[in-house]
Amino acid sequence: MMSTSNKHFFDNPKNVQLLIRGLYVCCGILILLEFFISRYSKHPIEWIWGFYPLYGFVGCVILVLVAKWLRKLLMRDENYYGDKEEPETPHISKGEH
Repeated sequence: MMSTSNKHFFDNPKNVQLLIRGLYVCCGILILLEFFISRYSKHPIEWIWGFYPLYGFVGCVILVLVAKWLRKLLMRDENYYGDKEEPETPHISKGEH
C-alpha cells in the first residue's frame, strides 16, 4: 500500500539550496576555465570573453519576448469553444414564418 505523504527530493528546502549552490559552483568553474582553455572559433566575434553565455542569455530573452507576442496574437477568448449550456435560440411563433 502506498503512503499518501510521498516526500520527493526537492520538497526539502535544504536540497533545493544544495542544488542552487551546486549550479553556482559549476558556473564559477566554467567561467574560470574560460581563462585557461583556448577555443577554436571560426568567427571573430566568438573570441570575445563571455560571448557564449551572453549569446545564450540574449537568445532566451528574445525567445520569451517572442512567446509573449505570440500569446497575444494567438490567444482566444475564454469561451472560444462555447459554453457548456445551450445557447439561447430565438423563439419564433407559429404565425411568423
